[in-house]
Amino acid sequence: MRYRRVLLKLSGESLAGEGGVGLDGLSLRQRVEDLIAARSLGLEIGVVPGGGNILRGATSELPVSRVAADFMGMLATVINAVALFEMLRSHGVPSFVRSAFPIKGLVPEFVAEEASTLVADGQVGIFAGGTGNPFFTTDTAAVLRALEIHADALLKGTRVDGVYSADPERVSDARRYTQISYDDVLAGNLAFMDRAATALCRDNQLPVVVFNQTRRGAMRRVIVGEDEGTLVGPVQTVPTKDKE
Repeated sequence: MRYRRVLLKLSGESLAGEGGVGLDGLSLRQRVEDLIAARSLGLEIGVVPGGGNILRGATSELPVSRVAADFMGMLATVINAVALFEMLRSHGVPSFVRSAFPIKGLVPEFVAEEASTLVADGQVGIFAGGTGNPFFTTDTAAVLRALEIHADALLKGTRVDGVYSADPERVSDARRYTQISYDDVLAGNLAFMDRAATALCRDNQLPVVVFNQTRRGAMRRVIVGEDEGTLVGPVQTVPTKDKE
């Protein structure tokens, strides 16, 4: 395998199905089946779910302050985390949920040393609540948790199959990168995740693999080292010839 321990950043939208809102049982089951397939290879896994299927704090149009909206978004990630935990449990997979802020009777508080130990013991760790602070995205929370549990890489699930030179949903001749350096991502403003998260990865030499999380088997192919997605890291930038 390419990696021993990873942190998967899972978008909230991937749990919502075609409607893009709420929780969809089939989509939830598919994400869990991908996790089970990866775990069967001996991979140690942590997961940070987003909350965009319920509420996006920073882009919320609700008549509330940015701080309040961000905390509402963090609460949305707890809902998704509990749903993932229950689905994993129904499949007999040992797992646990921790949050940046505890919710009595539901989710204990995240403690890095405990989380790292439980993941090393083979449990799937699900980390909710973002960083526990407003003005930070779940991308930044995912990088932080990856570093705290000593992950070898951050796997970033998206709606497209990697990092492109432009938005592939809008630019027909956009090129996908096989691999790209942190600095080129920042210089090109290639926003597959926010700049603070990318800079934090660069400063700590944490590689990121960006892949299409809805493509069945994609996560497993990333883990075993097949040509899937885009590697972002301390590497030379290599674009593919054409958009795939």
